[in-house]
This record gives sequence, C-alpha cells and structure tokens, in this order.
Amino acid sequence: MQGLREQVVPWEALAWLLRMVVGCVLIYASADKILHPQDFAAIVTDYRLLPPALVNPVAIWLPWFELLLGVCLFSGFWRQGALFLATALLAAFWLALIVNYFRGVNVGCGCFTSTPGEAAPMLWYIGRDAVLLALPLLAWEAGRRAEAQQP
Repeated sequence: MQGLREQVVPWEALAWLLRMVVGCVLIYASADKILHPQDFAAIVTDYRLLPPALVNPVAIWLPWFELLLGVCLFSGFWRQGALFLATALLAAFWLALIVNYFRGVNVGCGCFTSTPGEAAPMLWYIGRDAVLLALPLLAWEAGRRAEAQQP
C-alpha cells in the first residue's frame, strides 16, 4: 500500500505549488514595507529585539530580502537555497512573535502591512505565522519525495 500512495501523490507538482505560495506570500509581504520604510521601522522598533542603531538598516534591508527570496522561489532560481532561507526567515519571525508574547508585548505583526493600527491578538499572529512556516517545510519535504520518486 505504501508504494501505491507514493505513486498517487504528485510530489513534484505539490512542491512547485507550495514554492509558488511561499514566493507570492514573500513578494506580497515585501511590497508595503518597501513603499513605507519609516512605518516599517516603527514596527521593527516595537518588537524591542534590536538595538536602535540596527532598526533602520533592518527596516530597509529586510523587505528587499523578502522580495528577492520570493522572486527566487517563484522563478525557481536558486530554489533550494531560497527555500532554506525563506524557512529560516519565517522561523525567525515566528520566534520573535513568541518571545514578545511571553514578554507581554503586544506588537502589530508588520507581516503584510506597515500601516500602524490596532494589533490583533498575539496568538493569532503566532498561529498564522506557524502555518506560514509550515509551507516551506512542506515544500522542502515534497521536493525531497519528488526527487526520491525519480528513476
């Protein structure tokens, strides 16, 4: 039965689809932050994880890095490296939310908009980012299984 399941699941197509989703999410997430770096810098400051000297460089660099990773995943260029870095980046975001949750700091996530506004409950952000983190991990596993299926 195990062999039948391996042949029925289109692992290569699933890996591609998940990479497209992660790539689109990263491209979409970068857009507003690139257009409004000062607002994004305020969100980065709210996380209280970086010294003030690093806030502006991170607020400028990070959205462009997200965009680059998204384009790489979407285009397939440096696919494995981009998938690894996207996983690491999403894990860092998720951990930053968890750290602030346990510190009692309710931050506006800043994931998809840099517009200041009322923050959703931190558990919502943590759960959503856990799902986002699962996507590149699943893409990685689907890609591994697709390679294993190849003759």
